[in-house]
Amino acid sequence: MNSSSAESLFQKLAKYADTYKKADCYWIQILAKGSFNEKWFSEINGKEYSHSRVFKISGEQFYALLSGQKDALCQLYKVLQVAIADYLNLIEQEQDVIKNSALDEISNEVIISKRTILDHITFENYSYYLGFDKL
Repeated sequence: MNSSSAESLFQKLAKYADTYKKADCYWIQILAKGSFNEKWFSEINGKEYSHSRVFKISGEQFYALLSGQKDALCQLYKVLQVAIADYLNLIEQEQDVIKNSALDEISNEVIISKRTILDHITFENYSYYLGFDKL
């Protein structure tokens, strides 16, 4: 996210928090580089920004906050894996498989890693989240 977008987002979240005094406001980073849940303190465009009820949170921590279960995102992933597999099987039955170079590349990597395609893609993007390192 560029600095002007970050500044705008912070200002919107802070305004909402000021309007709704019992609200905690979150910038949820689903594809974060790590796992975190912290107050959003930042210097953007030379200005310091902070608010007692404005936070930034990784996707894993957000799902844990909502559900009360530390590995909620991993649990969701496991359920989605079944749903996606069912959907892909349905598509294959309805039409010819379309060749895709990215899919071919991932398929080759899957042979080496001995993971399912979905597990491989997920591992590559979420291996640092709780439970995903075991895929």
